[in-house]
Amino acid sequence: MSIRVVVADDQDLVRTGLVMILGAQPDIDVVGEAADGIQALEVARRLRPDVLLVDIRMPGLDGVEVTRRLAGPDVADPMAVVVITTFDLDEYVLGALRAGARGFLLKDAGPDLLVQAVHAAANGDALIAPNVTRRLLATLVDHAPETLTQPIDPLTEREEEVLALIARGRTNAEIAAELFIGLSTVKSHVASLMAKLGVRNRVEIAMWAYHSKRV
Repeated sequence: MSIRVVVADDQDLVRTGLVMILGAQPDIDVVGEAADGIQALEVARRLRPDVLLVDIRMPGLDGVEVTRRLAGPDVADPMAVVVITTFDLDEYVLGALRAGARGFLLKDAGPDLLVQAVHAAANGDALIAPNVTRRLLATLVDHAPETLTQPIDPLTEREEEVLALIARGRTNAEIAAELFIGLSTVKSHVASLMAKLGVRNRVEIAMWAYHSKRV
């Protein structure tokens, strides 16, 4: 089945380019477009795409606020959101991820990484542009909370391994290959980690791992 995507960007030329790149993929179907944050919110809620690709700077509502309203901690049925921007700024990266984004890309990332990010988000994975990852890790460590929420139950040895690999940006398929276990087993471990850590997605798992100095 095709991955249904909505693209939101206030620049017509950029939005058209993103739609063309994604629409050329055999397993991606762009089902809607939006030119500002308010429209993005309306279109996404009406169409319920598998992935929303949203620019971080838009009139009406910015991409972080759109993400928070569709995928934030208070959303009962969060949507998979990938944030894309021209601006490589820490506050944008952290703001988007804390709002619930499953991916963060710069607009110069290239078509291949864009498609990978959409696939990752649709599969419940998270992809952050490699050129911001290293600095992001340092920023996460620098902004670690004074008190860290501890797991409801102790993590198993295998869960610790999966935790570390998620924090390094590995997808479920890559974790399965590296640990020589099945994909369904990886998904079970990820679900267990989310339950034990009290988080809702892979990005929050990774942030917990960095804050607890697991990586």
